[in-house]
Amino acid sequence: MKRKTGIAGLLILLTTVSLQARELVDYVNPLMGTESTFEFSHGNTYPAVAVPWGVNFWTPQTGENRSGWIYAYTDEEIRGFRQTHQPSPWINDYGTFSVMPVSGDLKVSYKDRGVRFSHKNEIARPDYYKVQFDNGIVTELSASRTGAVLDITFAPGKEQYFIVDAYHGGCRLAIDKQNRRVTGYTKNNCGGVPSNFANYFVLEFSHPIKDQGIQINDDLFPGKLVGEHDRVCAYLQFDVPEGENLTVRVASSFIGEEQAWLNFDREVKNKTVADLKTESAKLWNSMMGRIVAEGGSEEQMKTFYSCLYRVLLFPREFYEFDESGKPVYYSPYDGKIHAGYMYTDNGFWDTFRAVHPLFTLVYPEVSERIMQALVNSYEESGFLPEWASPGHRGCMIGNNSLSLITDAWMKGIRNFDAKKALEAMVHQTQAQGRETSVGRNGFEEYDKLGYVPYPDYVEATAKTLEYAYSDWCLSRFAASIGNVSIAEAYEKKSQNYKNLFDPSYGFMRAKNKNGEWIEPFRAIEWGGPFTEGSSWHYTWSVMHDVQGLAQLMGGHEQMGAKLDSMFNAPADYNVGTYGFVIHEIAEMVALDMGQYAHGNQPVQHAIYLYNYIGQPWKAQYHIREVLNRLYNSGPKGYCGDEDNGQTSAWYVCSAMGFYPVCPGQPEYVLGAPLFQKVTLNLPNNKVFVIDAHNNSDKNLYIDSAKLNGEKFARNYLTHKEISSGGELSLKMNAKPNMKRGVQPKDFPYSYSEYKP
Repeated sequence: MKRKTGIAGLLILLTTVSLQARELVDYVNPLMGTESTFEFSHGNTYPAVAVPWGVNFWTPQTGENRSGWIYAYTDEEIRGFRQTHQPSPWINDYGTFSVMPVSGDLKVSYKDRGVRFSHKNEIARPDYYKVQFDNGIVTELSASRTGAVLDITFAPGKEQYFIVDAYHGGCRLAIDKQNRRVTGYTKNNCGGVPSNFANYFVLEFSHPIKDQGIQINDDLFPGKLVGEHDRVCAYLQFDVPEGENLTVRVASSFIGEEQAWLNFDREVKNKTVADLKTESAKLWNSMMGRIVAEGGSEEQMKTFYSCLYRVLLFPREFYEFDESGKPVYYSPYDGKIHAGYMYTDNGFWDTFRAVHPLFTLVYPEVSERIMQALVNSYEESGFLPEWASPGHRGCMIGNNSLSLITDAWMKGIRNFDAKKALEAMVHQTQAQGRETSVGRNGFEEYDKLGYVPYPDYVEATAKTLEYAYSDWCLSRFAASIGNVSIAEAYEKKSQNYKNLFDPSYGFMRAKNKNGEWIEPFRAIEWGGPFTEGSSWHYTWSVMHDVQGLAQLMGGHEQMGAKLDSMFNAPADYNVGTYGFVIHEIAEMVALDMGQYAHGNQPVQHAIYLYNYIGQPWKAQYHIREVLNRLYNSGPKGYCGDEDNGQTSAWYVCSAMGFYPVCPGQPEYVLGAPLFQKVTLNLPNNKVFVIDAHNNSDKNLYIDSAKLNGEKFARNYLTHKEISSGGELSLKMNAKPNMKRGVQPKDFPYSYSEYKP
């Protein structure tokens, strides 16, 4: 017995040491969600080698140059290693270029130079990527904020080439043979840029350039050193001795070539792939280490930190540092150089829901800079951004920039110009930009009628619901800085959602400009007055006034039955104005969860609404169902588009045990934590612990709770309670406790008071 005890103790010790030695970045799989197509999304992601919020990412490219699907897990060839800024395949890329080692015959075009590879010979991490091609070439890379270092091991006995592809849309490449350098710029974009936009890049090589040439469009010019045209590639030939690597160091800038060299000297000069990997891993572990999960399975840990990795990629830092170390940026709005901060590559329709509220809690210093950037965007363009990449893009709906500002402000992030922000917020609701997504589409009719009429405006009902929530945000912000008149005006408009609720059906639906309901009405019909969904999904978009919505539905029991029916109804659909099965429809059907469509954002908060009507155990059940069934760490890891971190943020928040249903109200609604313990290492040396005793796949219900040792019955935590540090101790059970969290005082915030 003593011997057995000793072995067991040794095994426990070795296991503990192993777990302690493992870094959080080791859990991340950047290939999560990469097995996606236009027709069906398992994430629509690519494996980004980057630092958190990096100016540039690097990724292997399997798709064609103009394709938004940079990397598809099912592809068998890699065409290059690409510096990318792409936030979504639907938005596509800008300022991108790629490089590619070639052995044997010279092949310059991306159409010809692809080389087969196997995932068995691929290592993908946030801080490092390595692949051994079938032809014997090995490529390794790691990235810094604005740069990267690559190591190329060429196949022995074959000609050695290296391609620099500046893509299309206007570009220039210049080869400096004496100094073993290539410089260039590329202007490719998909919109949202001033006329003087360009990405300037510089490359330096460890070995002499033996020969070179330029390809302009489809014409190859051997020996040529400079090319400037619509499409330009350069090829370099090397003679790297066997046993040595070709090291390529690269950096770039949106400001100019001089700044690119400054970034080069600061980040990659004389550094190796190993150096950058070490630096990057340190950054990832530091940022991820603010949320430490324990007591989950290996797969749950991988999924959790792979999701957190996605959360920490966007929005992209679009600022650089000058010679004195001060932040400066090229504005994608007015084309000028400014001092200060700028962020981009974010669609707030997605990320206002959980990404930015998570930042305000765990990464408030990032939120501070984002708020300053929003005000800068307004001053340089006349509007707040809603979907920026890098400037204003005509995509999605709503005024969700107002949500970001209000949520940050209400949580104590106030290092930006509040009066200028209020000016920008009001203007956002009273004007229309060149793109329909900028400003407020249909603002005059909305103010006159109390709703956006359909079919005068597409997605009109969805817009009305989102505008009403944004009006509540604006009212809260205005009141907090003492502007009573604006606060009262927008408080009244925040109730406009009621104008489109039809009690005879129990759903939100469209009205025309004469106040008549649009017929026929089918709750399962997608598109038309809704955005990437149906009435089943948008009826719940009253985050600021859930009790008001419950009253429209007839009370808590009726709303509870409606929520139940969403999960129990057949997954039927009508394609509506889309005219075909869009990928969001296909993904909803595949989930087999009724009309609940977790693969898209409008309905992701709906599960948590059970907490507002005294049925929190139902939320706990469905949350665990989604966490366990709809996510995994593999290439089919998501049940729809990942969308700039939002679908990942849902997982991160829900796995911790709470979710920000109504950004702008400093509260987090409780769910069912996935892990036995989660520790939040917050700023100012504050620590908040969620300790879920007896937690398991079966014990998914909260039986009882204590907050800092005191009995806790509420269905929500306040921002102050978490950010001040403390402990939420939960006792989990296999059976739901239908007596806990059922009193009105236990319900989260709602604009309207509970009325039984």
